[in-house]
Amino acid sequence: MDIAEVARRSGVAASTLRYYERRGLIAPIERETAGRRRYPPGVMNQLALIALGQAAGLSLDEIRTMVLPNGEASVDRALLAAKADEIDAQALRLRAMSRGLRHAAACPAPSHAQCPTFQRLLKAAAAGALTGPREADAAAPARRARGSAA
Repeated sequence: MDIAEVARRSGVAASTLRYYERRGLIAPIERETAGRRRYPPGVMNQLALIALGQAAGLSLDEIRTMVLPNGEASVDRALLAAKADEIDAQALRLRAMSRGLRHAAACPAPSHAQCPTFQRLLKAAAAGALTGPREADAAAPARRARGSAA
């Protein structure tokens, strides 16, 4: 298949296909006389693997480690397990945030300042408990700066 056919079938822009090629995620088998790239039929599976990895939050570098030079997948089970753990932790934080927001929206207290549940939510947010590990690490210097300035 030439690059236009792969783009049409996959819904991935030709420019993105060329970018994936530069990043080592896919490889053409040859070029036509007009210089157009031709890809093997297995490129569709590679593009599906890339899309799945991106949907799971993997970086292109992480995905590239799971694509062998022949286009076959070589899944890094430890990486996938770690990503699943990260997603599970994020889901827990999001559920807690959702419950807190629903409570705040329907709280019977005359003021949110008087609501113990809302105050716990504020303290958790200030402590970074509502963000993921990467976001919490990035926010830590700002929290320390606010704490030392107080």
